[in-house]
Amino acid sequence: MPAKPEGAKRAVNLSLSARTLEQARALGMNLSATVDALLTEEVRRRYWERWNEDNREAIDHYNERIAREGLPLARYRSFLRER
Repeated sequence: MPAKPEGAKRAVNLSLSARTLEQARALGMNLSATVDALLTEEVRRRYWERWNEDNREAIDHYNERIAREGLPLARYRSFLRER
């Protein structure tokens, strides 16, 4: 995923539950920072979800090949050898 965007912010209009908004303000929450952090996490989650869907066929082929042939450099993995 592209790096976390740093820099300019934009003003947006949001419609939030009045009760939730009142409670957040009563708790002294920074709404912009909270929404930004939560939205960033959701965007990241959806990005990787979509990436996995878009690449499912290649991932499945790779996993099948590894199951069939093993890891390419497995013979050099001395830490897994029995003594």
